[in-house]
Amino acid sequence: MGRGLMARCPRCGEARLFRRWLRPHDACPRCAVDWTPQTADDFPAYISILLTGHLLAPVIIALVAEWDLGPGLLAAIILPLAAVLMLGLLQPAKGAVIALQWWHGLNGFRRERGGDQRA
Repeated sequence: MGRGLMARCPRCGEARLFRRWLRPHDACPRCAVDWTPQTADDFPAYISILLTGHLLAPVIIALVAEWDLGPGLLAAIILPLAAVLMLGLLQPAKGAVIALQWWHGLNGFRRERGGDQRA
């Protein structure tokens, strides 16, 4: 999962997982694992929204409690910060979801790790 968070191939850890911001390579250029079976769908967005909300909640509480800011100024601070956090967390979340799918052999991936080899 750590390799996915770092946008690296979960199998070899050396090649980049994404060819564009959220578009993974069809196959790893280094170890040739096929990434086309991945179906991350909306789950990375849910993770990103959840983390953004949890990270911003103390900031919002501190801004409201410590400073007497109007709603417009509060929105001018929070909305851009939320957008930056959301977009910044989206690619690592998608990489982690793809890594988890590969690790557990879900959605057409072949489970390759040693130990318990359930199909």
